[in-house]
Amino acid sequence: MSLITLDFETYYAKGLGFRTQTTEEYVRDRRFEVIGVGVKIDDTPSVWVTGTHDEIGKYLSTLPWDTSAVLCHNMLFDGCVLSWHFKVVPSFMLDTLCMARAIHGVDAGGSLKALAIRYEIGMKGDEVLAAEGKKRLDFTEEELARYGEYCKNDVDLTYKLFTILSVGFPENELALIDMTLRMFTHPVLMVDDVLLQDRAVELYEEKLALLEALMDRLKCKDVEEVRKKLASNKKFAELLEEHGVKAPMKDSKTTGKETYALAKNDEGFISLTEHEDPFIQQLCSVRLGTKSTIEESRIERFLNVGKRNKGLLPIPLKYYGAHTGRWSGMDKVNFQNLPSRDKKKKALKNAVTAPDDHVVINCDSSQIEARVLAWLAGQDDVTKLFADGEDVYSLFATKIYEKPISKANPIERFVGKTCILGLGYGTGAKKLRHTLKTTPPGAEIDEITAKNYVDTYREANDKVIELWGEGDKVISALATWPDNFVTQQPKEPYYYGQHKCLLVDPTGIRLPNGLYIRYPDLKYNTEGIKSQYEYKSRKGTASLWGGTLVENVVQALARIIVGEQMLEINKRYRVVLTVHDAAVCVVPEVEKDEAMAYIMGCMSVAPTWAKGLPVTCEATYAENYGDCR
Repeated sequence: MSLITLDFETYYAKGLGFRTQTTEEYVRDRRFEVIGVGVKIDDTPSVWVTGTHDEIGKYLSTLPWDTSAVLCHNMLFDGCVLSWHFKVVPSFMLDTLCMARAIHGVDAGGSLKALAIRYEIGMKGDEVLAAEGKKRLDFTEEELARYGEYCKNDVDLTYKLFTILSVGFPENELALIDMTLRMFTHPVLMVDDVLLQDRAVELYEEKLALLEALMDRLKCKDVEEVRKKLASNKKFAELLEEHGVKAPMKDSKTTGKETYALAKNDEGFISLTEHEDPFIQQLCSVRLGTKSTIEESRIERFLNVGKRNKGLLPIPLKYYGAHTGRWSGMDKVNFQNLPSRDKKKKALKNAVTAPDDHVVINCDSSQIEARVLAWLAGQDDVTKLFADGEDVYSLFATKIYEKPISKANPIERFVGKTCILGLGYGTGAKKLRHTLKTTPPGAEIDEITAKNYVDTYREANDKVIELWGEGDKVISALATWPDNFVTQQPKEPYYYGQHKCLLVDPTGIRLPNGLYIRYPDLKYNTEGIKSQYEYKSRKGTASLWGGTLVENVVQALARIIVGEQMLEINKRYRVVLTVHDAAVCVVPEVEKDEAMAYIMGCMSVAPTWAKGLPVTCEATYAENYGDCR
């Protein structure tokens, strides 16, 4: 298979481009124009092709797409241009930006300029800065030639970068990159605009009714004045004080200074929603119902995306979006957290539909993190419960409530599930209380009860506790491992946890797929309120201890397992979306039962490196994504 490396140069200006638009908005904008494209076939010299859209399209049609892999740095953009503007469907898509994120971690600089400097393969030019506001015909012949040289240099840098990054890069991960990119560049799912328009009208009427109900009591001349009083933290705090209630406060995680605790998940605000005065409860309820515009903005965005794409819904997911390798949302359309509990808000999921004569299949890996944790820790009694098909969440709830709990007891089982998932990573009593209270459907317990739950878990899961302790030793080893084996006695790499799937070496923790979990600038800080290990993350300095490390590696392993399963599914049915530990496919309606059996079969098999790990799944199908959840 040949390799085609390419890079499009396109018109951008104020209000048009990545600074103000999403990738989809930019590429679909009516003002969008391709100025030229740089192309390299294998290791031959790069060429620059410019001209009209038809002239560039004619040149591209001569390239051997059917027998070539296509390489770009940020294929999400260039792949859209290829597909949406030139109707090219590459056999395989490669992306050095995605590869760099997997190799160096999400916190490392992934721009072509930064990577060229890191690997000393050349320097990226800056001619693109002078191109702002210029369409192709605005360039002089000399300017266009210089722009072409700039573009060819980018192509050469991308090719050189690939030759370096591809050495030892896992083939499975390359396939996952291709799969992820196609979700966006070659979409299959569609948008039900009628359903969303109806929900938008319903939302407007709901908010209007809520605001009107407070006009007289708050002595406001119109609903807009009511909205302003409720939306602003300062004005809402003043409103509370007018009615004899002090606004709750908290320390800001960003500034460290005291600020209002009026976000919907703040315990202080939650307490106000349960205030003894029904009017205070009403104020909070209306604030919640009218302040947030997330659902409205998402509805508007889905409608606009569908309109620009003839009803299709490109799925923008960031490959290796999280420290653990999991996918994350991007392009202002985050499919990782679409509402599902609230029947009305679920309209967003219900509006994601299959094409005619097709259905959506959603297959979710069941309790994958809890299973991996027990297996990795050697907590064989819990692993056997999973293997025997027992509901571990209900069993733990049965233990702490001292009465039989099953799925017929949703609140109690929710508590059991939250304990199993959180306490396995070292969650303490205080955080457990907060999580239970602020996570739907919600449950409130006192401090003593929370501590009892923590103690009960730790007494029953001794091997998990030992895994935390081993994790502390791993952190210490990584922080003190010599960079230079000449000056100090080298440590030997060793396995962490059971089953020899995690190898600790100077680079970090090597995963079964050959990639690493890394902790940049890991060191022991003795200058803070408490001494602790810290590392550099994209959000600043992050603390690290054994429980956190266990959470990281378990989530990374779960992601690898689901990734391998999705690749197996992809051999017969396209995976068009992945959310957390689930694979979503679109299949012909006439073979939905056969397809679901195949997909569930794929997601019920553990990888070869995970011998003895019991995995299973749940799957449903429907005409839309929401109904198969």
